[in-house]
Amino acid sequence: MASGRKKLSIIGAGNVGASCAVWAARRELADIVLLDIVDGLPQGKALDLAQAAPVEGFEARIAGTTNYADTAGSDVVIITSGLARKPGMSRDDLLAANTRIVREVAAETARYSPDAVLIVVSNPLDAMVYVAAKASGLPAHRVIGQAGVLDTARFRTFLAEAIGCSVKDISALLLGGHGDDMVPLPRYASAGGIPIEQLLPRSQIDAIVERTRKGGGEIVALLKTGSAYYAPAAASVQMAEAILLDQKRILPCAVRCDREYGVGGYWVGVPAVLGASGCEKIIEVELTAAERKAFDGSVGHVKELVAQVEGLLRK
Repeated sequence: MASGRKKLSIIGAGNVGASCAVWAARRELADIVLLDIVDGLPQGKALDLAQAAPVEGFEARIAGTTNYADTAGSDVVIITSGLARKPGMSRDDLLAANTRIVREVAAETARYSPDAVLIVVSNPLDAMVYVAAKASGLPAHRVIGQAGVLDTARFRTFLAEAIGCSVKDISALLLGGHGDDMVPLPRYASAGGIPIEQLLPRSQIDAIVERTRKGGGEIVALLKTGSAYYAPAAASVQMAEAILLDQKRILPCAVRCDREYGVGGYWVGVPAVLGASGCEKIIEVELTAAERKAFDGSVGHVKELVAQVEGLLRK
């Protein structure tokens, strides 16, 4: 697949992984390898996407495989592998199953691409990025979790709808874990540079914050047989683009925080500068007492998940 372009591997050819391939190919970010354990699935989706190139006009090469050797030399690897929670499955069962999957995927990925940056999408995100870091043995700044970009996108979507403006003009920030554990920061949100608190009443902002927290569940309830994949994939590819093109984008991601925010060595959602090296800088913002309390609560939940994961990794 030598072409002079960067190389992006996507592990997992389900809805999220395949959508990642589509977004990345259309932007011509890199040549793409789509990997899955189900023989025929990644090959078929890769061939189908390759045949869209003449229509869409992209030059990126796409290959499907079940062999990790084909991912060798990747610059960025997006890990989407993992099970969705099924009826009758406890959260502990899901955690155990996905810990096994992500541990194997991360180890194999790092074996063939020791210089890659890993972007983890698998759930529960805050625990799985920790598993990927431990299993891969890669430097902490090259293992990043995707959640904040997705959650911020949902927040921005709902704000733009309420204000009646373009989503392009909405800037927003949130911290902490994914989903219920997120800590939106309306004080830092604006529309065209105007603080949203001047544009919307507090009650409406609070309702939007709550809808953002439940954003994934709202889609699951509508689909009934699946979960979101277009927006999660687009968010993951935005992160990959920042790294592949060394853009130095400030994006909310799950990165390892030591002294930052007083976290003490856990992967949590904070604003970070993403470039060719992965997470190149963590940005600390001022928090009110209430925001700090919410953030510390979110970090506490992450620590609980990691304690469970550490027990599983020792088995």
